[in-house]
Amino acid sequence: MGKIIAIANQKGGVGKTTTAVNLAASLAALDFKTLVVDADPQANSTSHVGLDPKEAAMSIYDLMVNPDLAPQEAVLETEVKDLFMIASNIDLVGAEVEMVNVENREEKMRNALSAIRGEYDFILIDCSPSLGLITINALTAADSVIVPVQCEYFALEGLGKLLNTIKIIQQRLNKELQIEGLVLTMYDVRLRLANQVVEDVRGHFKDRVFETMIPRNIKLSEAPSFGMPAIMLDAESKGAVSYLNLANEILQRNDLVKQ
Repeated sequence: MGKIIAIANQKGGVGKTTTAVNLAASLAALDFKTLVVDADPQANSTSHVGLDPKEAAMSIYDLMVNPDLAPQEAVLETEVKDLFMIASNIDLVGAEVEMVNVENREEKMRNALSAIRGEYDFILIDCSPSLGLITINALTAADSVIVPVQCEYFALEGLGKLLNTIKIIQQRLNKELQIEGLVLTMYDVRLRLANQVVEDVRGHFKDRVFETMIPRNIKLSEAPSFGMPAIMLDAESKGAVSYLNLANEILQRNDLVKQ
């Protein structure tokens, strides 16, 4: 039974999509069959792996609004072995409005993914930068959540709101939801502020913070324009190696031996 991990933070620009795609590609490189679910209307994860959101015949939006569709038909292959994608598109923007009076609307994504989770080792959900209905769906569907935290000023701003949302979902919708961990992103060892943020986050959240930190790295920035994860663009780049280390750390936390 595959583990479903949501990548969530309502702040934009903290590295959610970068983390979702590169972590998924790293897990795939370690021979774990991995599916990315793009739950952001901007569809950046979809294009990051070289797919055109406009050409996807079926998206996560379709699966959420039409429970009769077969989820496996929405799964797209990527250029990376063992890495698969359920695309997003701009239609997802309207889903919150369309589903406002739908019964059990918070559970639509969980219902869609439950039919296929057994076919994958990991399913990573790239959430949108909001705490709206789509993100609530993702957290309701997930076994755990990874929170990317940018090593910059105001890094902790809004984290309390996210953690409170997670607590509410644990109480009302998904008792099994756990915090997989916080991952520090865009780290620059030369900056005093970045080191201060690391100290503050580790001091506050302790062992919930992954040991692996994701550095600012040109290959991570360039990879989306090539439509591929950093590990395909330059497997020896600091960014690619960091996400591989993060993947191994997650495997260790879940008592899974690297294959």
